[in-house]
Amino acid sequence: MNYSCPKCGNTSYEIDEMRATGGRFAKIFDVQNKKFSSVTCKKCTFTEFYKTKTSALGNIFDFFTN
Repeated sequence: MNYSCPKCGNTSYEIDEMRATGGRFAKIFDVQNKKFSSVTCKKCTFTEFYKTKTSALGNIFDFFTN
């Protein structure tokens, strides 16, 4: 990936993943059906989030493991 931090111009970064709930039923049953990838600058810690697709199977697995 050709990354340059928009805040400080640094080119070293870390990629991570985050899940969150969305919608009434997801909140009630604590199903984390929203998935995001994050890119964090190693120098200034500026972070950008990008929404990614989740699968129905992954959501079901998440429901039974909570």
